[in-house]
Amino acid sequence: MMELDLQLAVEADALPDEAQLNRWAALALADRPEAELTIRITDEAESQQLNRDYRGKDKPTNVLSFPFEAPPGIELPLLGDLVICAAVVAREAEEQSKAPMDHWAHMVIHGCLHLIGYDHIDDEDAEQMEALERQLLAQLGIADPYQER
Repeated sequence: MMELDLQLAVEADALPDEAQLNRWAALALADRPEAELTIRITDEAESQQLNRDYRGKDKPTNVLSFPFEAPPGIELPLLGDLVICAAVVAREAEEQSKAPMDHWAHMVIHGCLHLIGYDHIDDEDAEQMEALERQLLAQLGIADPYQER
């Protein structure tokens, strides 16, 4: 069974509950039933600092993924950490005319896929990752997040 450590570092309206976060992460990590991860929901200041320190981008962002890298010879089910900025997710959902929980589901799935090695740096990788995101979100009854509105 997947193990989720939820850290709420911000008070905000309309946050998903732990059961929702678990469901979305478990869907993205279905082939890793023993997975362990942390989801930290944070404010814009913390998101901006982490984004600046680790990605060189001095602005808050929706989700940051920090994969755990085990030392050689050590096998652990720990995948890493997701840091999700509640204010950015809320703002993006409104700007993109998406249901807030649908956008939260997308951010959790997107972040989890990063933790297991997916990326979107080049077009081919982006197409593969986005196709998987569409497929997983469709299983939740959520429309294609990349479709122009």
